Amino acid sequence: MKILLTGGAGYVGSACLRLLKQSGHQVVAFDNLVEGHPAAVDGAELVVGDIRDTQLLEKTLRDYDIEAVMHFAAATNVGESVVNPAYHYDNNIGGTLSLLNAMVAVGVKKILFSSTCATYGLNPVSPMAEDAAQDPCSPYARTKLAVEWMIRDFAHTYGMGFTILRYFNAAGASADGRFGEYHHPETHLIPLVLQDILNGPKALKVFGNDYPTVDGTCIRDYVHIDDLASAHLLAMEAIEDNTQEVYNIGTGNGQSVLDIIKACELVSGHQVVYTVVERRPGDAPELVADPRKLQSRLGWKPKYPKIEDTVRTAWMWHKICPQGYGEK
Repeated sequence: MKILLTGGAGYVGSACLRLLKQSGHQVVAFDNLVEGHPAAVDGAELVVGDIRDTQLLEKTLRDYDIEAVMHFAAATNVGESVVNPAYHYDNNIGGTLSLLNAMVAVGVKKILFSSTCATYGLNPVSPMAEDAAQDPCSPYARTKLAVEWMIRDFAHTYGMGFTILRYFNAAGASADGRFGEYHHPETHLIPLVLQDILNGPKALKVFGNDYPTVDGTCIRDYVHIDDLASAHLLAMEAIEDNTQEVYNIGTGNGQSVLDIIKACELVSGHQVVYTVVERRPGDAPELVADPRKLQSRLGWKPKYPKIEDTVRTAWMWHKICPQGYGEK
């Protein structure tokens, strides 16, 4: 299959691109490189552009004879979305409208959308199944939910097949240490802890220790990036012209903030220094996936069910490339 991946040079998008390529698919990354890295596409075709550029998208779809789209491109910083919602709505919703219009113009009928568990908001249900109520509590999450409905509406009107993947916390790096997570600024827990270990204690913060959880800190479901990619591969290969599916991607096992810190200490052999501060507004006490639908429908099974193994791959990546791509 000939597949275009918007945001294909980003952390999740590039992992999926590399697996698709290894599996025999023809892949093209479309990325503005604001967060993406050319090295992450590992020699695959890369078109540099903004998804709000509908004409360039149409040209790309035609030039590469694209049959399906994986849509990852989005602004994803939750905190930034609160102070600058206009950019997130313009980029995430406006960009997706541009993409869907280009697909309709060219006649591409299949799309897989990278959504998020953040659309569930502060839902107290755990583990979370796909039919849980969605009540997003940040502009970022609201844009993702809006895009889910936009895709449904386009699919109904224009005869598209779609799959929506709501994933929980992506983590880890490739087993060989060549590809991993690098954001600037970094906001994700595992790389923040590992960078703190490598660069010396700075100001690592634990946001709240008074949640109704085992140790008082927030619990999240961390899924290895390669397991995330395998779910995308299975879902992409299962899309037909009339497909309308939604899947959660997670291990079904929750890890608290302190669990993650302990796993990082175990893997690295270094003690982590941190400070407990006030809760962040909008942080749910617990977000854990119910992956049974994904497992039963598509036969997905994570290769990294243990958090220590996921952290170990991330640790290797950060040691090999402490400054990210292109700098060792």
